[in-house]
Amino acid sequence: MDYLPIFVSVKNKLCLVVGGGEVAKRKAGVLLGAGARVRIVAPEIEPSLADLPHVEAIVARFEAQHLEGVTLVIAATNNRAVNLQVSELAQARNIQVNVVDDPGLCSFIMPAILDRSPLMVAFSSGGASPVLTRMMRGKLESIIPQSYSRLAAFAERFRELAKRRITNPAKRRIFWENALEGVVAEKVLAGDEDSAEAMLQQMLENEDNIRRGEVYLVGAGPGDPDLLTFRALRLMQKADVVVYDNLVSKPIVEMARREAQRIFVGKKRADHTMRQEEINELLVRLAKEGKRVLRLKGGDPFIFGRGGEEIETLAEHGILFQVVPGITAASGVSAYAGIPLTHRDHAQSCIFVTGHLKDGSMNLDWDALARPKQTVVVYMGLHGLEILCAELINHGLPDTTPIAIVQQGTTQNQRVITGTLATLPGIAQIEKPQAPTLIIVGGVVTLRKKLAWFKPKLSEKSVSE
Repeated sequence: MDYLPIFVSVKNKLCLVVGGGEVAKRKAGVLLGAGARVRIVAPEIEPSLADLPHVEAIVARFEAQHLEGVTLVIAATNNRAVNLQVSELAQARNIQVNVVDDPGLCSFIMPAILDRSPLMVAFSSGGASPVLTRMMRGKLESIIPQSYSRLAAFAERFRELAKRRITNPAKRRIFWENALEGVVAEKVLAGDEDSAEAMLQQMLENEDNIRRGEVYLVGAGPGDPDLLTFRALRLMQKADVVVYDNLVSKPIVEMARREAQRIFVGKKRADHTMRQEEINELLVRLAKEGKRVLRLKGGDPFIFGRGGEEIETLAEHGILFQVVPGITAASGVSAYAGIPLTHRDHAQSCIFVTGHLKDGSMNLDWDALARPKQTVVVYMGLHGLEILCAELINHGLPDTTPIAIVQQGTTQNQRVITGTLATLPGIAQIEKPQAPTLIIVGGVVTLRKKLAWFKPKLSEKSVSE
């Protein structure tokens, strides 16, 4: 972060606006709306600006003396020399200063604001694109109605009472989530606060009924955060603990509730941070402690993600759980690589297999895989690439069959290496792809050059013979 996002109280404090035009008027209006007293300094000041209540208008050129007693400064002139002078003098006195449309002179940024007081949402691009921040505010304007102001005020009225009644912070947070996502909130938003108050009081009297621990088994998709589902995002913001795998990208982990504890349980070939049985036991223990546990798994939890084993254990111990499907790697990675899994000219069927069995072997049903007009997607198959290609050839597929390795698919570091069953093992020895990878076998690979649309940072390797 280039700036620390905070909300500052300026109520009854003196703030200085340097400038007397339309921009200065807008900035003064924001400060007045926050309860500040405003001093305006400029050689010329619009009458409508000087006549605003709680405004001290000084018709003069800016001088250092105008900073006396000031808490915060905004420079809103069209003269950069004046703006620079304001910035330097203010920062020399440790007074926070904003210069409109000149981030280099600012010690703080004025965000775009969505005002649902006491609920406030602020947007900032760090001065990079004020237009973009206003666009983002406009998007939220349509999904956060003005009535949310009533809901925030309603919650404020009962905050201290809830704090006294429910002393456990984790339980109190769950109480408020249940209230603000359920019927109580609907009543407030509809204007029926009397009914909402009665319901809230009843909830407070039945503290023991507040839901105990639960596990959310969430598919994080193949890597791109934009591929998360809405339900996944909602549950990620509820979690007390995040238990995540090696295949879950860092940007996705960071989207979970900031205060949540994070536990890495990633597994790589021959390098297991925690055995699967230990992960299962960890989920049970955390849930029994009354925590909401987000179990983040790359791709889809039920496609080579061992999610079935985890919920078997949860069910045996009577732990509540939810399962949220994710976009599996086969679907997401192939799409970003421009390789359709099925195509009527190349493949009428598609089969998913794992290239790493429980005993460490690659003993697959080769006769079923080596069929024409079929796409084979191999998870965790990089280590056994030579065996894979040789066995498919031995069981009837032409050695000219196209094959692709996609490394870190759907991310900005995506890399695609293509070849044939005969050539790809040699190419891979030279290119040295690194896990996580996905292997795609079949005629659909030839469509890649025509259909690829995703442009990663790194140049991709495409070799065929």
